[in-house]
Amino acid sequence: MEHTDKTGALRQGAIVFVFLAFLTALEFFIAREIQSVPLLAVVAVIKVLLVLYYYMHVAKLNLEGGDNRQSVAYKTVTSRLGLWLFLLSDSFVFGGLAVARFNLLGMTRPPLNQILGLAVTSILLLSSFFMNRAEVAMEHGDRRGFVVSLVVTLLLGSGFVAGVLGVEWPTAIAEGVAPDASAAGAIFFMMTGMHALHVVTGLAFLVIVLRNTGRWKPPPYTGIL
Repeated sequence: MEHTDKTGALRQGAIVFVFLAFLTALEFFIAREIQSVPLLAVVAVIKVLLVLYYYMHVAKLNLEGGDNRQSVAYKTVTSRLGLWLFLLSDSFVFGGLAVARFNLLGMTRPPLNQILGLAVTSILLLSSFFMNRAEVAMEHGDRRGFVVSLVVTLLLGSGFVAGVLGVEWPTAIAEGVAPDASAAGAIFFMMTGMHALHVVTGLAFLVIVLRNTGRWKPPPYTGIL
């Protein structure tokens, strides 16, 4: 998925987003109508690979950084590798939560509002699309496009957090899935709370990035903080 011009990069980002949206809808259909764990696992793996390859730049990990530690290429490659080491460590947190969920509940599913869960997930998925557009705009020196896409990402991320804390949690409690009522409630609030916390942390960093746009410089870039 290499691209050299801004239009091509934005087009590829849009295509990847459409595929992710379709796979998310397919995931929802399988969970509600077919209830096949193997099929859900296959769709989830495809989504993860697509996100890792394009949005998380796995395809660029093997780019040559050279021996000059002050060069943009070297700093970019090492920064990208450092980010992946962080993400690898972070995956153990959510992996542990997933293991806890299946250990406590097995294959049973709590009586939660699935449509609401899909809506909140869709908001977060849409925010990733605009974050990608912000990255592309930055890469091509488009300050206005970068700021606009970053602000939209911030608004959507805030909408996700508000949806989880202000809508999804009260709805779950009203349906009897409370954090102190059962193992299902405890693990649900733990997983969604940890996810919301991660998004809040990301929003805080994006606010810092937005504040630093006053120091905008022409490409190339070695970081955004």
